[in-house]
Amino acid sequence: MSVGKRVAPRRAVLGAALALPVLAACSATEPGTPVANPQAPTPTPSTAPAPTAAPSAPPVGEVERATTGRPEVALTFHGAGDLDLARRVLTALQQGGAAVTVLAVGTWLEQHPDAAKVVTGLGHEIGNHTYAHRDVDALGAAAARSEIERCRDLIAAATGGPGAFFRPSQSRHATPEVIALAAAAGYPTVLSYDVDSQDFTDPGVAAIRRNVAAATAGSVVSMHLGHPGTLQAVPGVLADLAARGLTPVTATRLFG
Repeated sequence: MSVGKRVAPRRAVLGAALALPVLAACSATEPGTPVANPQAPTPTPSTAPAPTAAPSAPPVGEVERATTGRPEVALTFHGAGDLDLARRVLTALQQGGAAVTVLAVGTWLEQHPDAAKVVTGLGHEIGNHTYAHRDVDALGAAAARSEIERCRDLIAAATGGPGAFFRPSQSRHATPEVIALAAAAGYPTVLSYDVDSQDFTDPGVAAIRRNVAAATAGSVVSMHLGHPGTLQAVPGVLADLAARGLTPVTATRLFG
């Protein structure tokens, strides 16, 4: 070492040396881009579970089948008829591991004040199928609005909310006007279906099972609570779906 030559303190030299790779990396990277340090130790993978995503809302407008690809179907029921028979159908479904959607008629809810709670108490969900089951698509705007809102108000009085979906009465599909009226009443999703069990015609258990067998992943099936043949068909319908790897879920789950 020459006499009189100044020597940088050891700490300053080390600090400058450590800073060089970082400065070089930043100069070769666009601003704001993260830079990996090749000398940094490999981080240990986290063992914390990934956060569970919140279920998405059903789509807006009319839907008749889901496209999620999950092996699920929605069994949906016209809510009317004898309450004891309805309770037996819903209990058989619940005991068979199925959760379903009941589109209730308002006059049924008026006649049986406990009907909505029977549906939800067994783990199923409830929706709106108009007040008096008139041909809602053929009504004028004021009458159609009344059909939707009167049923909605009965569901809300019994459950605290308007229910999950609206389904038009006496028609598989809603007109654009009815879809708009339903949205204004609190139902952004109008629930149609792509499989009709025809159980309301009382065709017999075998025919009901055969008709429901047309369901595939994503299907929405139309059924009815007020028919003894439906109750008799429930065990076979659930067994048929299970044999094909299909799980019956509520419409909210199917489209979520």
